[in-house]
Amino acid sequence: MRKIVHIDMDAFYASVEQRDDPSLRGRPVVVAWRGKRSVVCAASYEARRFGVRSAMPAITAERLCPEAVFVPPDFGRYKAVSRQVREIFLRHTDLVEPLSLDEAYLDVTRNKTGLPTATRVAKTIRQQIRDETQLNASAGVAPAKFLAKIASDWKKPNGLFVIQPHEVLDFLAPLSVARIPGVGKVMEAKLARYGIRSVGDLRSWDIFELERRFGRYGLRLHELAHGIDHSEVKPDRPVQSISAEDTFDIDRFRDELGPAIRQLAEKAWQATRKTERLARTVVLKLKTDQFKIYTRSITPGDSINNVDEVSALALLLLQRVELPADTRYRLVGVGLSNFYEPGQLGGQTELFGNEF
Repeated sequence: MRKIVHIDMDAFYASVEQRDDPSLRGRPVVVAWRGKRSVVCAASYEARRFGVRSAMPAITAERLCPEAVFVPPDFGRYKAVSRQVREIFLRHTDLVEPLSLDEAYLDVTRNKTGLPTATRVAKTIRQQIRDETQLNASAGVAPAKFLAKIASDWKKPNGLFVIQPHEVLDFLAPLSVARIPGVGKVMEAKLARYGIRSVGDLRSWDIFELERRFGRYGLRLHELAHGIDHSEVKPDRPVQSISAEDTFDIDRFRDELGPAIRQLAEKAWQATRKTERLARTVVLKLKTDQFKIYTRSITPGDSINNVDEVSALALLLLQRVELPADTRYRLVGVGLSNFYEPGQLGGQTELFGNEF
């Protein structure tokens, strides 16, 4: 049985800003460039009380919280702190799987420091992060990766939550199916049509019936509902692709897609700032009102260095979609892929993670 720890830094970018500038402490801090095209990279917990969230348009955040202090992001500084945190992880285990600059999985089934339980490891890591970076981290401890990630969010901020192996089934039963990995809004709605709203509801279904209705993912749903997840912690798994997409309330013509593409390019670009790897390819995804999906991609000669390049290339790809002018679109997405390490034109992401 594995012992998995998921570490998630609390409001990471905003907390670094508040740590380094005492005048920001206790104030609603929004890490973002101001402007109609900008999106929120992070929000302090003081700002979150007003409904400000990451990936929200900055102009919306300003409307929700007029007293917010906007701070432009400094990714070089955040990456430096991330390296500090990763060094702490590696004192305890070599099995560290970074998810972004501010979170990671750690497999501490066997730890380097000889601590008797995963809970003790998580407590020690959180204290070391606090002592050495003056920042708070939340942690979840569980026998599976998806459970550890749920647990780390359970007592945020600055919390620790442990799911013991014998507690897994009882813990999962009342949770919304939306907590299960891969269950987004569309799948949640499909499950609700069958009366499946909680993990307990899902667990009551026969595995063969789930497979008949949902294919291979039905088998995965059955396993997760029973707390079964054989996913291993994979150290230094490189980013393959990053994307952002939006489904419109009202279908749009091609000439109306420009603003959405620019905003999605901003979101995708901001997401890449959580890794030091660089992208070479821009991908545009479109879904028509007839549910037909079209993708186009372009790989310029050099790496993509800023959000304006992402927007320009995505808009260029839009012109390469040769569909009738009266075609309506219900979804658009912008992605970045073909990543490589700086200085290495095509790894390692900069961070990042029996009794328990």
